[in-house]
Amino acid sequence: MVGKIIRAIIPAKWRPITYLIDQTIRETQCKVRQGPFAGMNYVRQAYYSAYIPKLLGIYERELTGAIAEVCRMKPAKVIDVGAAEGYYAVGLARLLPDARIIAYEMTDTGQALLREMCRINNVTSQVEIRGRCDRPELESILADGQSALVVCDCEGFEAILLDPLRVPALRFASVLVESHDCFLPGLKEELAERFKATHDIEMFASTERDASEYPFMDAYVRALPKSYRAWAVSEWRPEVMYWLWMKPKGASEATH
Repeated sequence: MVGKIIRAIIPAKWRPITYLIDQTIRETQCKVRQGPFAGMNYVRQAYYSAYIPKLLGIYERELTGAIAEVCRMKPAKVIDVGAAEGYYAVGLARLLPDARIIAYEMTDTGQALLREMCRINNVTSQVEIRGRCDRPELESILADGQSALVVCDCEGFEAILLDPLRVPALRFASVLVESHDCFLPGLKEELAERFKATHDIEMFASTERDASEYPFMDAYVRALPKSYRAWAVSEWRPEVMYWLWMKPKGASEATH
């Protein structure tokens, strides 16, 4: 009830969350501010994920080292499963101009945002957008033996998709996957077990963000409760999340 009264009284542009989003868009001019994808043009929303951290360039910063290693590896193709609006598909297209990018996104809304992201970053011809990715599809994409990176964020479906017994070509691909143990407890250990014979595996845990990381401090923002700035930089994770960075054995030495 109180929230409804506040929304009725306060103009939309002065509501704290709207203000923080609009301020970040204005200050960054819809370009990623820092990090591995710095300078990437961005659409005015994210699809089912945190938006402000993407514009600030701090989104999933735990993966910065892995992205740098991908750039050294220069895979011939990148398969992004769960591409959403294209943070990784378009970001990696910009970093790897010679790579073929295949982005899987099942929803019409996500695909529309992804197409716009490709357009405003001039990578439309480089990024192929597809719908659902299943095991036969993934095997067919990887089977030609070209060097490949699989980026996977598919809300637990990684438990089915990333199975090197059923997708044998995965044994030769690098894989960067967010493990959704919040849906399937013990999944990260299961994935590591599947790939341990063929891949070197690193695991990264998500870390907390701090309100002080929101950089645009005008009088209005200073007057807001700290919790709003904490929300602005948050990635809204239900618990500590983990990523597995899995490279075919010997791949690290080949890139040095």
